[in-house]
Amino acid sequence: MDPEHIRSSIAAVADYLNKNPSAAICKDSMAVAVLEEGLRCRVRGPGGALITTDMPTAIGGDGSAPGPGWLLRAALATCDATMIAMRAAVEGVPLTELEVKVDSDSDDRGLVGADDAIPAGPLKVRVHVRVTSPAPAEKLKEIIEWAEKRSPVGDALHRAIPISLEIQSG
Repeated sequence: MDPEHIRSSIAAVADYLNKNPSAAICKDSMAVAVLEEGLRCRVRGPGGALITTDMPTAIGGDGSAPGPGWLLRAALATCDATMIAMRAAVEGVPLTELEVKVDSDSDDRGLVGADDAIPAGPLKVRVHVRVTSPAPAEKLKEIIEWAEKRSPVGDALHRAIPISLEIQSG
């Protein structure tokens, strides 16, 4: 996609939302996970989006698909890359190459309930950005830091957000 198209699209949306702030609050599209077999799940989303997850064989899965934890890291990597590309377009900075790597450290005792004092999720997450551009390094750093602060997935990981649980059994 042309950077000018990205820049003008973002400017138009920002202008509209500034003029219509009530339109900025919206319900995000739903992900619906259905257990298929064993620990493999099929997740449906908007526009026919489909993802399959599974767990490693060591904890009872078939290892037939990525696990949800990897999808979390993938979501952060792609969200950060997208936000960097968006900000670069707005700033008129060409990106020749952009790669975002995300990894984490976890204590699997939390995942399997072996110790209730250990969290089930990641203990530490690392984001590594590699970028090539004719722009000065300081400008690239500014763009990347701006994008990291505004990454919706990164934001969800940085701050505690309320989660409600509704159970329906039958």
